[in-house]
Amino acid sequence: MARVHVIQQEHPYAVDIRAGRHRLTGDEPTAIGGGGTGPAPYDLILAGLGACTAATLRMYAERKGWPLTGLAVDLSHRMEGGRSRIHRRLHLQGDLDEGQRARLADIAERTPVTLTLKQGADIDTELASGEETRAHLSERLDEALEETFPASDPPAVSPKPE
Repeated sequence: MARVHVIQQEHPYAVDIRAGRHRLTGDEPTAIGGGGTGPAPYDLILAGLGACTAATLRMYAERKGWPLTGLAVDLSHRMEGGRSRIHRRLHLQGDLDEGQRARLADIAERTPVTLTLKQGADIDTELASGEETRAHLSERLDEALEETFPASDPPAVSPKPE
């Protein structure tokens, strides 16, 4: 199960994103009032799709023993007739024949994130209680203090040689 935790930062639209042990910053572009300090929400969706596509194609090619020596995925999003439209372009490197290239393009259409986006997802939203929110904020403060002043840090001053 994937889990992500997002916290509003001090800047108007910037957020701190925690995905497992990874930290990212998301933000809106300066053109619409953000600080441009990180990818915008649709950029993050495209990044997830691109990462899933690249990993899935690499795994498939390795399993088949195909000479896929590198790959890149370019993605774009736009609204068309009130509906989201994503364009994905695959750049496959290696001595692949046309059948292998076509099969990899077919596999790209069935990656887990591709299928989720194509099928849509049910989203359930609930409000945390005031007590849960206070406890959460207290926990976040403790985490921030630990990050700023880790208990496991070595002393800042080295002992003087004798």
